[in-house]
Amino acid sequence: MPKNKAKLHAVMGGTPDEVETAFYEALQRGDLDQLMACWADEDDIACIHPGGQRLMGVGAIRAAFEAMFSQGGAVHVRPEHIRRVDSLASAVHHVLETVDILTPDGPASAHVLATNVYHKTAQGWRMVVHHASPGTPGDAGGSTLVPQVLH
Repeated sequence: MPKNKAKLHAVMGGTPDEVETAFYEALQRGDLDQLMACWADEDDIACIHPGGQRLMGVGAIRAAFEAMFSQGGAVHVRPEHIRRVDSLASAVHHVLETVDILTPDGPASAHVLATNVYHKTAQGWRMVVHHASPGTPGDAGGSTLVPQVLH
């Protein structure tokens, strides 16, 4: 079995951790097919990129990642400090993402806080929500301070 097909197969019946690994590997390679294999094939899946609109459904999410990959080919992101809340049929992972970016002053890193939600479907574990917001390096520890702004 070719390497890419083997990875897609692993996603098909994998654990939430395996699906998450495949998702971030697909981002790093700009592999739209592998990335979309991580998602459930449902109309109510959702993706929110930092500062972006809520994208609903497979078509909208695919189009957004396709546009993202067409601009740079890949997203150089490393998931770090993953916190997990798992149950029998769902899993929620809170992730600090470190994203390599190119600024006018040269290479730099940006930080993003992401929440990835997985459901166990008939096809195995699949992502149903990826919600990302701007973060800071200090977010790695997970503050217990009371926030100044509530929503």
